[in-house]
Amino acid sequence: MQSSRQAAETATFQSFANCYLREVNPGTTIVHRAATGPVDCIEWSLPRQQMLLRAEIVSPSICGPQYFGRLWYRAVSEASWRQIEPLQALTVLIHEAYRRMDGPRQDELRTFEVELLARVLDSYQQMHTYIDRAEHGHREEGHFIDAEQSLVFGHWQHPTPKSRQGMTYWQQERYAPELRGQFRLHYFAARAGLVRQASAGRMEADEMVRALLGTSGRGPYIGDDECVIPMHPLQAEALLLQPEIQALEQNGELRSLGPLGLQFTATSSVRTVYSDSADWMLKFSLPVRITNSVRINRRQELDAGVAMARLMQRIRLAEREEKFRVIHDCAYVTLDLPGRDESGFEVILRENPFRGEKGRGVVTLAALTADPLPGRLSHMERTIRELAARNSDGIPYTALAWFNRYLACAVEPLVRLYDHHGVALEAHQQNSLLDISSGYPSVSYYRDNQGFYLSERHRSRLASLVPETETIASLYFADTEIRDRFAYYLIVNQVFSVISRMGHDGLCDEGVLLCALRTHLEECAQKMSDVGREFARHVLDLPTITSKANLTTRLFDVDELQSSGNNSLYRPIPNPLRVPIALAASRPDHAIAS
Repeated sequence: MQSSRQAAETATFQSFANCYLREVNPGTTIVHRAATGPVDCIEWSLPRQQMLLRAEIVSPSICGPQYFGRLWYRAVSEASWRQIEPLQALTVLIHEAYRRMDGPRQDELRTFEVELLARVLDSYQQMHTYIDRAEHGHREEGHFIDAEQSLVFGHWQHPTPKSRQGMTYWQQERYAPELRGQFRLHYFAARAGLVRQASAGRMEADEMVRALLGTSGRGPYIGDDECVIPMHPLQAEALLLQPEIQALEQNGELRSLGPLGLQFTATSSVRTVYSDSADWMLKFSLPVRITNSVRINRRQELDAGVAMARLMQRIRLAEREEKFRVIHDCAYVTLDLPGRDESGFEVILRENPFRGEKGRGVVTLAALTADPLPGRLSHMERTIRELAARNSDGIPYTALAWFNRYLACAVEPLVRLYDHHGVALEAHQQNSLLDISSGYPSVSYYRDNQGFYLSERHRSRLASLVPETETIASLYFADTEIRDRFAYYLIVNQVFSVISRMGHDGLCDEGVLLCALRTHLEECAQKMSDVGREFARHVLDLPTITSKANLTTRLFDVDELQSSGNNSLYRPIPNPLRVPIALAASRPDHAIAS
């Protein structure tokens, strides 16, 4: 069994190499003559370094990550192959990626290269720590927060899945979700005239915040002309160093109240925090560069969260969809400072439907499909094997039945929402959750105020329901753009990860699952008549499908949340739903009731 160091090195190379395959060089499939016998490999030609690199494929995938084993390299002028360690091989790939971009920007590119290497090593070090701690302090992911804090490897489609620049090792102990630390929020009292807030519910944001502090009477004095703003301790520390904030403190318009109230813990996004005793989760800006971006709550996102909560209420989504729920970012509060779009005090209050037993069996798709720790089963494999044993059914039959029920609650309702109302969601695997408390999926949930795409075709109706949607930047999109992004987030990022997880775990053949997905999307296309039908046909019929170019983003050190034109973040890849095995006629074993 691999040590935590070996597991971290393997995972670090694997995530980077899979991005390299998709975005830089697909390589060539070849048979390598190893000492133990022939093995299937991917071979990359690295002409700028006069080298060849081979990676053993230990578990292939049609639509997800390739799993790599041993690595070999040789100089072009040599005949013999030598083994190479994962981090050494990764460094070679990084160097080749930049050498391919010869030109006058060499000095700038070298700066980018060093930055990328630093982030890769930071991601590896974090991963090593998390694996080591998880192995020595294991607990099953039986509750919402357990699953949130179980993601030790990060996303396979990112070259630096666990990099967190700006958070020290000692801060990680308290604030990293993987280390399960707890902390109190840092509260501020601000003159009410400086505070901007909004709510889609019956309570104002300030009332919601005061409720977090309790009504025992032992809290700090809050004046009638003051509002309370909670803050993540890391963000509070950064804000208190700013001269403008210090000036507000000195003139009495802002008071730092310090750490108060309930204990919170980080969810998988790091900056959204959870307490089993609170009715709301809170989402903060953080002075930390997490994977691609410094995480900032933008003004338009605050407004979008409240507007979309109102929209979902007015279209009565919860009444219309039994198997699908949107977790609303229903309120926000912030300090509104002249001349600044964001002050850094932006706080989003998100519904918390997962308190106590209500969170039992609720798992983010990212945790469900994550690679297992060395020597253990993935969350998905445990789930399917327990179901099969309980029902005395075969593993492949159970896996396919599970997959069909998953599609019924996690895919069809989202396509229907887009078809009927022109609302598409950025439903990637970290934003999507499943209730699998009974083993099979029964309800899916969506979260995130950054991920709404409103159809221009439906603008007049949506604006009549919630007029402020027309005043919020980057909310309405052409359907051609929505189809591409929706295809990436829902199908490539989420559904393909479920399929590849089942394939790697040996639960069900990927081809069978791709056929089942095609059948499901064909049925969606037949049931729907507007943009949802066009989306289903787009995914089914085109030879390519959109994917996100996370490595390209990293190669040029782009902060995707601050880049103005982010169409370059996406690119086409061959569509796995068009490979022969996915186009095969439906087999009898597909006909499992959902």
